[in-house]
Amino acid sequence: MLVLAFDTATAAITVALYEWTPGEGAVRRGAAEAVDRRRHTELLTPSIASVMAEAGAAPEDLSAITVGVGPGPYTGLRVGLVTARSMGGALSIPVHGICTLDIIAWATGSEEPFAVATDARRKEVYWARYHSFRARATEPAVGPPADVLDGAPGGLKVVGEGAALYPEILGDSDHQPLLPTAGALAELTVARLAGLKGPALLPPEPLYLRRPDAKEPGPRKKVTRA
Repeated sequence: MLVLAFDTATAAITVALYEWTPGEGAVRRGAAEAVDRRRHTELLTPSIASVMAEAGAAPEDLSAITVGVGPGPYTGLRVGLVTARSMGGALSIPVHGICTLDIIAWATGSEEPFAVATDARRKEVYWARYHSFRARATEPAVGPPADVLDGAPGGLKVVGEGAALYPEILGDSDHQPLLPTAGALAELTVARLAGLKGPALLPPEPLYLRRPDAKEPGPRKKVTRA
């Protein structure tokens, strides 16, 4: 099973190719990472091509595609989802979605409760709490950083870029990992496809928690003559 994974829901443009076999489990065949909030469109396709070339794989070799579905800013998130659905349709292979907060949580490998917070701009964060890296405790939400710890047990660790942006509220300890990686996304997907425990696979649809900044223009106002 050869799985192509990528996520563009944050500042990271991350791509990875993993192969799963019953004897070896998940093995990385190639990966590319970049951080650029404004160039998701320009960087994603070349990154995919680079990873496939690194592995010596052709698109026809893929068994599935998996993509981060957010929450995240509208523009970057749309790039990854459109690319995943287009590739899946052209190759007639399954396309799976994973909550981007779950990707970061999986990368922690933590068996202790914690929270994940990413940058939602407007002085807010996208966040969720977790029982462990395998199990989410709350639904994804968006709001002020203080919401992450409101009602939570004392001393709850918070990871992710959102936590690093507001250390005075979410603690000044190590917030790694800050951003999602496609390696964690691929490993999580392979684990689920192999029947192991972990966050649920989702349809490749955007997880929007608020309306996008960009809006369609309304009807033109009528001009009356004096």
